[in-house]
Amino acid sequence: MLEYIDLLKTLIATPSPSREEEKAAGVIRAYLHSRGIAFHTKGNNTWCINAGFDPRKPVILLNSHIDTVRPVRGWTYDPFAATAEGDKITGLGSNDAGGSVVSLMALFLHFYLRDKLPYNLIYSATAEEEISGDNGIASILPELPPISFALVGEPTGMEMAIAEKGLMVLDCIAQGKAGHAARDTGVNALYKAIDDIQKLRNFRFEKTSALLGPVKISVTQIQAGTQHNVVPDRCSFVADVRTNEHYSNKEVFDIIRGIITSEISARSFRLNSSGISPDHPVAMKAVREGIRLSGSPTTSDQAVIPCPSVKMGPGNSNRSHTADEYIMVSEILEGIKTYIRLFEDLYL
Repeated sequence: MLEYIDLLKTLIATPSPSREEEKAAGVIRAYLHSRGIAFHTKGNNTWCINAGFDPRKPVILLNSHIDTVRPVRGWTYDPFAATAEGDKITGLGSNDAGGSVVSLMALFLHFYLRDKLPYNLIYSATAEEEISGDNGIASILPELPPISFALVGEPTGMEMAIAEKGLMVLDCIAQGKAGHAARDTGVNALYKAIDDIQKLRNFRFEKTSALLGPVKISVTQIQAGTQHNVVPDRCSFVADVRTNEHYSNKEVFDIIRGIITSEISARSFRLNSSGISPDHPVAMKAVREGIRLSGSPTTSDQAVIPCPSVKMGPGNSNRSHTADEYIMVSEILEGIKTYIRLFEDLYL
């Protein structure tokens, strides 16, 4: 299985920020070619189908992403050097989500030639996950056979996240009236925005999820004013909203619109919460294999895959998007073994 560690190191050494994944896609395609696996491409996305595909059987999608964020400040290693120190590999994208990319590849190849599988497998290594881009997994779904279930590879410590929070970004504008800061004139839009921000900070949604907790609203950006002596007539702020499975993004939007006086608009409603029931056959098989079920506060490609899905992969989410990001070789090797145990004798 060490060949998959070498594949990971090659991917780390191949810069692949979102929308610039061409060379990383080439690495995936070259590896599949070396193993004699036929594959399909669209843009910077690559996918392949098990040898004994049977249209009468359910289809399971194994998906992870090859794009990364750009290096943040604070790296003490070369982000693209794939520095190996004992069990540890440090490099950009090692944890998010290179470890999952190669582990799911190993899982797919393990079953690629298996006769009489009770399901079909599709492996996909896709682009633009970090920006929820239109040219990532969403762009290839129309090209695939109907999917019955999806496993999305992200660093979860090989826990199975059977629920994932949705994401909605709100652009909010408080309107006021300009005036001289030295006189009691005008209507300060910044103060109106602050009042609305306080309302959002204190508001609690009624329905809380056992796995995902409450809907979470975080105001992350604010902008107002042109000069120190002018009361601002406009203040804009941005709210990051993480939804649980009890609300659609549109429902949360309508509730927030009724709370504040600022004008609001959503950049998208499409990244809703997703997941499966604990009674789903995959979740029940995970429990039998000693895999812990959990919920995930972060959003992934799950949000745009229109079928039951889970998130599961080697590594730790807390390392993602950080300086000196790393993954352990032992995490990947154990992750591959755990994936294979999960898929042995799995029936949907």
